[in-house]
Amino acid sequence: MAAKQLIEPRTLKGFNDVLPEQAALRRAVIRTVEEAFELYGFAPLETPALEYLDTLLGAGGEETNKEMFRLESPEGDPIALRFDHTVPFARVLAQYPDLLKTPFRRYAVGPNWRADKPGQWRLRQFTQVDIDVAGPDSVAVDAEVLSAITTVMQRLNARGFVIQVNNRKLIDALLDGCGIHDPARAKHVLRVIDKLEKVGLDAVRRELGEGRIDDSGDPIPGVRLEADVIDRLLAFIAISGATRGEVVDHVAAALPASDLTDKAVAEMRDLDACLTALGVGDAHVVFSPSLARGLDYYTGPVFEIGLPDASAIGSFGGGGRYDGLVDRFLNRRIPCTGFAFGLERLLGALEAVDALPETPPRTEVLVVTMGRVPLAETLRLASELRAAGLRTEPYFASRKKMGMGNQLSHADHYGVPVAVILGEDELANGVVSIKNLMEGKRRREDITDREAYRAAGKAGQVSVARTEMVATVIAMLGRA
Repeated sequence: MAAKQLIEPRTLKGFNDVLPEQAALRRAVIRTVEEAFELYGFAPLETPALEYLDTLLGAGGEETNKEMFRLESPEGDPIALRFDHTVPFARVLAQYPDLLKTPFRRYAVGPNWRADKPGQWRLRQFTQVDIDVAGPDSVAVDAEVLSAITTVMQRLNARGFVIQVNNRKLIDALLDGCGIHDPARAKHVLRVIDKLEKVGLDAVRRELGEGRIDDSGDPIPGVRLEADVIDRLLAFIAISGATRGEVVDHVAAALPASDLTDKAVAEMRDLDACLTALGVGDAHVVFSPSLARGLDYYTGPVFEIGLPDASAIGSFGGGGRYDGLVDRFLNRRIPCTGFAFGLERLLGALEAVDALPETPPRTEVLVVTMGRVPLAETLRLASELRAAGLRTEPYFASRKKMGMGNQLSHADHYGVPVAVILGEDELANGVVSIKNLMEGKRRREDITDREAYRAAGKAGQVSVARTEMVATVIAMLGRA
């Protein structure tokens, strides 16, 4: 017979398998996030992975257009995988106006796709967690979104997190005062400022002027601003303060007097007051004039979150107010604001600060059998344990792997804390043996003597009547 042609098992670039231990960790974080969102009145909303191409095209900018996974439906329609949850949310608001009455709060958790260059923290399929509020244009709602994210991070024990906040209106007032009125030129300025953290102040200064040469030797065209204008821009983005109120005072003094400035400054003062009323302090939400992420997309406050002690990962989320997105689908204005973070990046940041949540073992009890115990009795015992809410797995394998050593090795590999042992004698006498595997493991860790090791391995094992089995296992697990 010809040799069988095997297919090499592999995953696509930018795509990852999520194995059980990591999946359990992800689910634990998602549960914490969803409970926090629901505390603020957000409702779950799910949308299809695929959308019509014209729904997505142009909504995220030129770069996002290039990164979309484009397909064709069986009917020949141009379609694409969604790249975020925000554009589908805008589409849903326009499609179901009678069902989703504003103000409306929703959260979404699920995969998105971007055909970006893959890296450690840049996947082509990534899980995004998103909240949005549609309807109100008050900064009180922006404050609620920031407070909800703060609650999430506190519940995840993410010590030291910082959410930076800026406002598109402040930038507009600054650019207007500098004589930069052309929208294309203004976007160019914002893109350059957004590079500050990556390339440094000197590179940003050169790029705002005549241009610069990047690390690969390629020329990067400049905005060609006058030197005094560059100085004003760089002085503005360098503004800082001990409190949000102090930053607003410095910003107000630095901006040119105009109606734009008055409105922008008043909005930031109101946002500060709302955050203070919600108990969100200056330690976790700071006003940062240098923040320029997505400012050509947002219309008001803009946000970005990170953990200073996980700087290698960088920002893992952000958002802001976008009052014009629903206009693409509807002939009326629906103001919106929201926040999203990538689950994979968040987990990386939590790991960097040793804040990953503990997850319970997949299986709490392994049913171990010895000798000729009928399969039905093994299943009956497992059913009794499950009826008490205990996560239980009966061990089944080929006959040669049914030895006690193989069964307990299986429990050790998967971190199962308790084994219930049923043999022919136990079955005949109406009893079971219950072994605390974690206790035996702890006792054996530092023992080198063989006999002492065996004795320690037997520690924590008791024999009880079948009627006492459930109560004994629960006590051994330390559960109420």
